[in-house]
Amino acid sequence: MSPDKFIIEKAQAAVSSLFGAELPETSFQVQVTRKEFEGDYTLVVFPLLKISKLSPEATGQAIGNWLKENTPEVADYNTVKGFLNISFSNGYWKSLFSAIAADEGFGQLPSTGKTIMVEFSSPNTNKPLHLGHIRNNLLGWSVSRLLEANGHKVMKVNLVNDRGIHICKSMLAWLKTGNGETPESSGKKGDHLVGDYYVEFNNIYKKEVAELTAAGMPEEEAEKNAPSLKEAQDMLRKWEQGDPETVALWKKMNSWVYAGFDKTYSDLGISFDRTYYESQTYLLGKALVQKGLDTGIFEREPDGSVWCDLTADGLDRKLLLRGDGTSVYITQDLGTAEQRFSEYSLDEHIYVVGNEQNYHFQVLKLILKKLGFSWADSIYHLSYGMVELPEGKMKSREGTVVDADDLLEKMYNTAKETSLELGKIDSMDETEQDELFRTLSLGALKYFIIKVDPKKTMLFDPKESIDFNGNTGPFIQYTHARIKSIMRKAGERGLGTGAVSDGIELSAKEIRLVKLLDMYPDKIAEGGAAHSPAVIANYAYDLAKEFNQYYHDTPILREENKDLLECRLLLLSTIAKVLVKAMDILGIRLPERM
Repeated sequence: MSPDKFIIEKAQAAVSSLFGAELPETSFQVQVTRKEFEGDYTLVVFPLLKISKLSPEATGQAIGNWLKENTPEVADYNTVKGFLNISFSNGYWKSLFSAIAADEGFGQLPSTGKTIMVEFSSPNTNKPLHLGHIRNNLLGWSVSRLLEANGHKVMKVNLVNDRGIHICKSMLAWLKTGNGETPESSGKKGDHLVGDYYVEFNNIYKKEVAELTAAGMPEEEAEKNAPSLKEAQDMLRKWEQGDPETVALWKKMNSWVYAGFDKTYSDLGISFDRTYYESQTYLLGKALVQKGLDTGIFEREPDGSVWCDLTADGLDRKLLLRGDGTSVYITQDLGTAEQRFSEYSLDEHIYVVGNEQNYHFQVLKLILKKLGFSWADSIYHLSYGMVELPEGKMKSREGTVVDADDLLEKMYNTAKETSLELGKIDSMDETEQDELFRTLSLGALKYFIIKVDPKKTMLFDPKESIDFNGNTGPFIQYTHARIKSIMRKAGERGLGTGAVSDGIELSAKEIRLVKLLDMYPDKIAEGGAAHSPAVIANYAYDLAKEFNQYYHDTPILREENKDLLECRLLLLSTIAKVLVKAMDILGIRLPERM
């Protein structure tokens, strides 16, 4: 039982005995004692004054006396106004530590029976994944793992935007300038190859616009009438009509992209339970539009377009179908939401999408509610800020994005360079070193991105992320490797992790570590409720930092008392296990050696 729940249970008994009142748990507030006061945990007395009919100090004093006399685990107490500061006995901390160390499932919360779908990644098939996609993927993956740790059944899904004008632009540029180039003939990953032709289309388009404006056409008109744009639009119409040649080219180039995506996902350690494709879902939602028209929720304009008027709700009018009957993004989203909630009986559907789409999801939920879907409030937009680099923002059309693959390679090289500079891996063979560099580079990248609250825009600096000191993934990885090194040396001396015997006392620093370990399940719950893996990332850093301070001050393997030494080894082993659990939620591996 955690310390706060233990105090509440005992305080309930104290209030019953002292004041004759049976109070629910919600009447008691317990918090960690502030550093400037003596104590471990603090009971807030103010809510109990109506029952005690005493002053705050007298109420705290009475409850503190009762606890000390009737609860062996309470070593001492003091009152400061309406706050009762409670100090636990060494025996209590040893008992709590023993329970944590023995619990193989520590941190995994009980099953809730709830099913949650998390949609993330959602790339377009006209370009490779880039740095922005990396934040999306890492957030989607880690929040999924965090929700699993909270006892939910989680489905990880991807909706690939595989149709539309964007892929037609790449297809057209390939037809015009590609000369039959393929990933095999060029040696390029398929997603990079298709992305190159998207950039090439933009070059062609800009040249045409410049020629038209030079001939006297207004720029806005030139942008709409450039021949290549009209050809791409015609190609899209042919695709929608099922033209065999167009569909065959679309399938071929998309297959190149899918193969490229799969390689990047594999390198990132990302996978999905199901992948949806926009080409198979873009017509969904049209029946809902008709339902909205039939019930008077939507209205049709003279040009045939369909709108939903949300001005009375403080928003604007939202287009649902164009005049020619074609869908827009929200039409599809309405349809896929209905499909998924119907198919899987979801308790929550989380969309991991950048904050530029905040308004879109506000509108989506509102329209679904107007259509009478009770589950509309179960939609959650995990909105996140953009990732920027020291050089500034990225632009896909101009080919200035930072490709995910290029960044992963850069991170690997940085990890290699940093590790070789430290000079601690000479005993490793080439294969072991390669595996270590990959583990460190991914740990650095994932941790640096996930430790930031999702809502915040962040600046990503590869060099800073791989620092072995400070709040970084490699610092936590190195901490784990350090613990494992100590454990190996202890094993060589025939030492193991013993029980927590009655004859030893935990030091203040050891108690501090037990307190931190005990917080782990609460951090799981806190992070899950906030949909924020950053809570777990920063908890892992706090635990690693506290261990390193303890290690600096405590010569563990030089301890002569065997019982105390093996108790300390058990503490180290438990810290390592919790670090592994926490970092696994983030998709980060911790090496045994560094």
